[in-house]
Parts: sequence; structure tokens; C-alpha cells
Amino acid sequence: MSIQNFKDLTIWQNGIELSCTIYKLVEQLPKNEMYALSDQMRRASISVPSNIAEGHQRVSTKEYIRLLSISRGSLGELETQLVIANRIGHISAEQLQQVSASIESERRMINALISTLRKKLNPIL
Repeated sequence: MSIQNFKDLTIWQNGIELSCTIYKLVEQLPKNEMYALSDQMRRASISVPSNIAEGHQRVSTKEYIRLLSISRGSLGELETQLVIANRIGHISAEQLQQVSASIESERRMINALISTLRKKLNPIL
């Protein structure tokens, strides 16, 4: 399958799925978390596929790598927020484990793409 645009990227598709999972997960959080933890979790999860899409649309490989790095940072932010949600009793250990596995999978894909793009910039490395 050829890549016509960012929507064809598995990494972007997985990011969309992760974001949808987070949206469903935060629905169970208490209403007093609506503008705090749940909002931060939604924003971090949306940032992942959004930055992948934006980076793919850029002309510069360096910009693409930078935006992928932002996506990777958003994954760390999201995972931190999930750990907090678990520790204060808003999500179960099982839910944390399931979403963390998705986050780790997405992180590995981002790292692999960054590595591939860096080799494109410096083929000697």
C-alpha cells in the first residue's frame, strides 16, 4: 500500500485509536475532573496524531522529526496522567495496563520513524 497522505500511516491511525480510547476512558472520571485531569488527558492524546499529521504535511524532514518528537512527548505526558488517575482511584490497574501497552506501541513506532527519517538526513549514520 502506498502512502498518499498522513491518513494512510499506521502510526497516525493508531494515534487516532489511542485518542478515541482516552476519550471513552475519561468519560468515567468524576465531573470535578472535567477541567483538570480529563481535559489534560484529552489534549495530550489529541496531540499525538495531530503532530504526526502536521509533520507529514511539512516539507522539511527536520520539521517532521521535531513534530514526531512532540508526539512522543505527548505520549509521556499522557502516560503520566494515566498513572495519576490510577493512583487516585479513577481508573483501574487493568485499564492503565491496557492503555500503557497502546502508548508503548505508539512510542516504538514513533521512535522507528524518527530513526528512519534521521537516516534519510544523514545516510552515513
